[in-house]
Amino acid sequence: MTIKSDHWIRRMGEQGMINPFEPGQIRQDAAGNKIVSYGTSSYGYDIRCADEFKIFTNINSTIVDPKNFDEQSFVDFRGDVCIIPPNSFALARTVEYFKIPRSVLTICVGKSTYARCGIIVNVTPFEPEWEGYVTLEFSNTTPLPAKIYAGEGCAQVLFFESDEVCGTSYKDRGGKYQGQQGVTLPKT
Repeated sequence: MTIKSDHWIRRMGEQGMINPFEPGQIRQDAAGNKIVSYGTSSYGYDIRCADEFKIFTNINSTIVDPKNFDEQSFVDFRGDVCIIPPNSFALARTVEYFKIPRSVLTICVGKSTYARCGIIVNVTPFEPEWEGYVTLEFSNTTPLPAKIYAGEGCAQVLFFESDEVCGTSYKDRGGKYQGQQGVTLPKT
């Protein structure tokens, strides 16, 4: 398996693997204000957070159970800035829609701008032939409220291509998160 460079990512982006696709690295908005960067980097792609959020709340004092998740544990929010309560988390989705080739696996890691503020971005790998909007999890590890900016970079996707295609892809298995459209809660 080899990690793929910006040249490969640009080719794949132009072929519809990432939509919308930004071939460069964007560091300011249309008005010239500095933003958390997104777009193609040397060996990855910096994804953006959309303006749809589910903010975790303990108002119902339920137990967090991945096999029986209570949707009422979240408050839906839509906006340019999401405030995550201290020691809590929020779910969001990417602006970009991904279609992963059969010979590719991705790993997603948080950006240092957020990590240095105590905000951890957790995303599981995108398996071969998975497609959809990526559900993002932002953990605020601090004792203070934390901001997440919609439309700006939040994590970096690294692409690994195998010398051969996999025997069984995510699509072949009928993966439960295939084609997800919005912020998707846990499924069993």
